[in-house]
Amino acid sequence: MLNELEPDSLIVTASGEAFRVSKALAEAFQPGDLVIPNSQQGLLHLTNDEQQIVDTAVTQSLEAFTTMQQVTDDQVTDFFNTFCDALKSEKIWKSIQRINEKDVAMAKARGRSTTRLEVSETMRTSMINGLREWAETDPSRNSIVEPIDHDHFQIQLETSALGVVGFVFEGRPNVLADACGVLRGGNTAIFRIGSDALQTARAMMEFALRPSLLRSGLPEEAIVLVDSSAHAAGWALFLDSRLALAVARGSGESVEVLGSLARSVGTPVSLHGTGGAWMMVADTANSEILRQSVIASLDRKVCNTLNTCCVVASRAKELVPVLLDGLNMAAANLGQEYRIHVTEGSEAFISEGSFNRKVTINRADGQHEEFQASTLPVVDIGQEWEWETSPEITLIVVQSLGEAIDLFNAHSPRLVASLISNDEQEHQHFYERVDAPFIGDNHTRWVDGQRALNKPELGLSNWANGRLFGRHAILTGDSVYTVRTRYIDASKGRSRT
Repeated sequence: MLNELEPDSLIVTASGEAFRVSKALAEAFQPGDLVIPNSQQGLLHLTNDEQQIVDTAVTQSLEAFTTMQQVTDDQVTDFFNTFCDALKSEKIWKSIQRINEKDVAMAKARGRSTTRLEVSETMRTSMINGLREWAETDPSRNSIVEPIDHDHFQIQLETSALGVVGFVFEGRPNVLADACGVLRGGNTAIFRIGSDALQTARAMMEFALRPSLLRSGLPEEAIVLVDSSAHAAGWALFLDSRLALAVARGSGESVEVLGSLARSVGTPVSLHGTGGAWMMVADTANSEILRQSVIASLDRKVCNTLNTCCVVASRAKELVPVLLDGLNMAAANLGQEYRIHVTEGSEAFISEGSFNRKVTINRADGQHEEFQASTLPVVDIGQEWEWETSPEITLIVVQSLGEAIDLFNAHSPRLVASLISNDEQEHQHFYERVDAPFIGDNHTRWVDGQRALNKPELGLSNWANGRLFGRHAILTGDSVYTVRTRYIDASKGRSRT
């Protein structure tokens, strides 16, 4: 174990990568701290204090997991109902809101996005509905997936709790409620939430979540919040090999780092760090369906929001104005103006005035005067636009649907692909060739657990880092389980289900 670091010294990994110690890192390093080399972010500094905070949280969660195997399904159901009632309480909700207002104010002062941070009535309703859905969901643990009969015995495949699930989320307080779904299967959870939402998360734990656990007879540490705003706490959590599953959502690079840390200790991961849906417009597209699909895909900025639109050249003169009209209407619905990035070679389909017209665009750090349209290199076509309240998309005019598919497979995060076409054969071809887990024929915002599956979503997985194995790309609480295999000897007279 290192006791000190020398400025400008080299740390060389087993693979031969070399990392130079900065003066700031050397001065901050204390005995008991860890330094983890990372190809994306260099040397990660994990203080001993952060390690201890996480170690305590995981230990508590493991103990709670043991206890959870003894609680009844009715107790779990009661927890969801009790938590739901707590959020419906005006007194409790106002207490959470007061603290959330402080988080929002601090985030705005730092120029951070607050669109998903504010605990609005919409968020409240979504959490309440999600908890009700979990309360009404049939218990899944210890259920026989498949009995396989043999002459003198039976093999039973039976669902079983997975273990401790570690979550690292960005500033979205509602994930505390969403991820409680893992309790339905007998699992426990540990959260590290972004610094922007930490005070709000503390309030939700204190006023609503922890009392609901206790009143239902569930262990208090069935849901644990890592009470730290440091990024190092998330790193330490995902480096703990006692996790059964690591789930991360946030910005692309930070999620990649977290994923690499979890994988380094053998923990399976569910990662979603890059979003931005794509829409392909074929030459058989219905103009009104296109318009309405664009409007519905731009109601707010989330990972399944329309980001890139490919329009086939044969009808681009007709359909690009329809696309722009939908974009303008979506912006008007939000009381805003829009931005469009036009790829090189597609500029002729946008009026010259748009490239010279300045509009007011809302960013996380305030309002900016920007050109409504600007040119974008084709190599950047997959860039996700992190807009606040002013819709922002990329346009590229392509020669064929095949070219659009090739661009998607090469440059997109391979998450959501939608085709606007009236040709069923075209849709089938699209489905067979496009490399994405979520494929549609209309708007893109349907890619959401609560909207599509009637279950709160814990995370989405794209195919940017490989296809999924054995499950679909929406992670929900009741999909977190393992399967045990049991041998039943018929000669002993035991029940064969």
